[in-house]
Formats: sequence, structure tokens, C-alpha cells
Amino acid sequence: MISFLLPILCGVIFLIADQISKAYFLANFTLGQSAEFIPGIIDFVYIHNTGSAWGMFSGKTIFLIVISLIVMAVCIGILIKLKNNNMLMTWSIILVLSGGIGNLIDRVFRGGKVVDFLHFEFYPEFPVFNIADCAVVIGGGLLILAYVLDIVKESKNKNAKN
Repeated sequence: MISFLLPILCGVIFLIADQISKAYFLANFTLGQSAEFIPGIIDFVYIHNTGSAWGMFSGKTIFLIVISLIVMAVCIGILIKLKNNNMLMTWSIILVLSGGIGNLIDRVFRGGKVVDFLHFEFYPEFPVFNIADCAVVIGGGLLILAYVLDIVKESKNKNAKN
């Protein structure tokens, strides 16, 4: 049980950091304002995103809320089914949940507008994002890694039986 608390704590920290950072930009920046953070690497650009990644489904707030709730329900179902048997999968699901909750809070309580502010200065075409997005991407990457490791493990087990 204690090993399950660490990913939950990490997810809560991501969620709190996401909400504090968004509150900071709402209070201290004007929409569209930018500021250098790490020169040549990351700058701050305060924008509102009414869509999902890369602005897809822009303005489809209800649809995005419903999809988010469905994904979160599936994640919770997977966590219950896992029963803490696969820690990498547990970490990945909790991070996806954490990020999903962070952006869902924006969609519900900020009029469908997700606060984004992180921008890769060295890759100007990459969309502006936030800490919740980071949690989702890290969780998604860990999820892919967990599946690949599972496939490798199954393949080794299958070969050992033959």
C-alpha cells in the first residue's frame, strides 16, 4: 500500500503545481504577454486554449469535458483492476489522471479555456502548454513503456516455455 502512495503524492504535486502556476499567470500576465524564462530554451507565453493538443476541437468544450471524464473513468477502472501489481502502469495512469484533472478544472471553472504558458523557444512551432500537459505526456510515455516491457516479458516467457 505504501508504494501506491508515492505515485499518488506525485500526481497531487503535479496537480497543485499546475493550478498554482495557472493562478500565477492569470494574476500577473495579460493575455498574449510573453517573458523569457530560460533563454534559448523555454519562455513564458500566456494564452488560453479552448481546444485540446495543438488546438484540436477548439471551442468544443462539452465534448472535451465528456472525453476527459470518460478517459478518467477508464484510468480509475484500470487502477482498480491493477491492484498495485504493475507500478510502472500505476505511475503512468496516475500522471495521466493528474494532468487530466488539471485541465478539466480549467475547462469547467474557466469558461472552457485552458491556461497555457510554457513554450519551447528553440522550437517555435510547438504549441504552448502547461504543467498538466506535462503530466499527461509523461504518463503517456510511461504507459507506452509499460506496454513494451509487458510485450517483451510475455515474449521471453513464451520462448522459455518452448
